[in-house]
Amino acid sequence: MPITKRLTKALKSVALRRGLISLALFFISWELCARFQVPILGAIPAPTEVLASLAHEIVSGYYWRSWGTSLARILTGFVIAQILGVPLGLLLGFSRKAKEIVFPLIEIMRPVPPLAWVPVSVVFWPSAEMSMIFVTFLGAFFTVVLNIVEGIAAIDVRYLRAAASLGSTRRDIFWRVMLPASLPSVLVGMTVGMGITWCVVVAAEMIATNTGLGYLTWRGYVAGEFPLIVVGMLSIGLAGYLSSALIRRIGLHFTPWLSSQ
Repeated sequence: MPITKRLTKALKSVALRRGLISLALFFISWELCARFQVPILGAIPAPTEVLASLAHEIVSGYYWRSWGTSLARILTGFVIAQILGVPLGLLLGFSRKAKEIVFPLIEIMRPVPPLAWVPVSVVFWPSAEMSMIFVTFLGAFFTVVLNIVEGIAAIDVRYLRAAASLGSTRRDIFWRVMLPASLPSVLVGMTVGMGITWCVVVAAEMIATNTGLGYLTWRGYVAGEFPLIVVGMLSIGLAGYLSSALIRRIGLHFTPWLSSQ
């Protein structure tokens, strides 16, 4: 479908119009609260001040370098987490023995917040860049593994019994039943993991480096430039939204049956 037709179809969408109305009401309310000094909310810089700060940052190369640096860290850590986490999750879901051996260790390490690893990773890894990639990896790794394991455990046992009764081998059951049935769980784990990696990398950038969107936000706080803080927060939110939307878009290509639900 041509881009113009897709755009026209999107503009006619009721959901899109509702979303735009909701955003408009949010920013109008925000502006009014800031102008009339509503308690607590009035302390937040008005959208007009934030737009002025954003216009100043957009023309600077530092702002776009911050985007690129954070995205590179996110992409590297996230991809490594999927390369290792997806096969491990499938293995633990398919093999009871592997789950009994490995899963207790994962359950012990999983509750440790990725940010708690920042001091250790700064000492352990030879560079701050590698330490931040490591903590972003942790943010996505445990999430995707756990979602896959739980997704496979939730597969209706009747499907497995039906496949076995028809003469399917364990290999066939894995490739033709378990793997397709676990794809929605993989997609959910990747989407949630992407959100966690953004939270982690932003906090790590505030602690361990002087680049990225997290440091941009921290710089606004240190300098007392409160509109810049909001610019950083909105940039992080937009980056996280676009990253998760891209994952969902790619995921629907592999799970087309979900688009009809």
